Amino acid sequence: MSTATATVAPPEPTITPAPPRRSRRRTVKRVLGATALALTVAAGSAYLWLDATSDVRNLGQSDCGVVTPDITPTAAGAPTADDHRAVCDALRSMTDAWGRGDATAYGERFTPNATYTTYVGTHYQGRKDITAAHRALFDGFLKDTRLADSFLGIRFYGPDTAIVTTRGDTYTGTPKKASELSKTQTYTLVRQSGRDWRIAAFHNTKRQSVMERISFLWDPSTKPEAEK
Repeated sequence: MSTATATVAPPEPTITPAPPRRSRRRTVKRVLGATALALTVAAGSAYLWLDATSDVRNLGQSDCGVVTPDITPTAAGAPTADDHRAVCDALRSMTDAWGRGDATAYGERFTPNATYTTYVGTHYQGRKDITAAHRALFDGFLKDTRLADSFLGIRFYGPDTAIVTTRGDTYTGTPKKASELSKTQTYTLVRQSGRDWRIAAFHNTKRQSVMERISFLWDPSTKPEAEK
């Protein structure tokens, strides 16, 4: 007698349905959003660290008169202590005119053909141009502001030309500390007649503290001697 062997059919495979396309998109968006947020937080933290560690050491002097001038004599001679005081007086007179909001007196501290370049790159030519622009500024968003300066250096080229470099800024209320001044400025002054000094050229540069810090970290040899 033969025995029949029963054939057992294999179990049907379990088919897992694919997740809905919308669900996958939502997951991708969440991952990308979390990644973007992490990168933003990291970039913000790096920026704050760079900004916090970008202090300058060369803060200058609040009193122009105590800065020892660098003197280069020429065939015309060399400046005197009176010339040093006169240059400081000319800059003080300009600062006082700004504080009063007096555009006419401010413009008078410049030569008739002076040039004036702001930190945003605006370039004015001549006393008339400078005066008109500051009249509008003193009546507008610079109304009731004052100037703060910290003097980095004074260089005389003969008895009739001086270059003064400063850290500077505008303020209202309490004067800013030297470490808070955000701009670096260059004044070129010339003697007009006798001891009368006026500004022939002014250039204002906004200090980019974070970019400066990155530059120093990338290549320390770019750091000025006074900052080492």
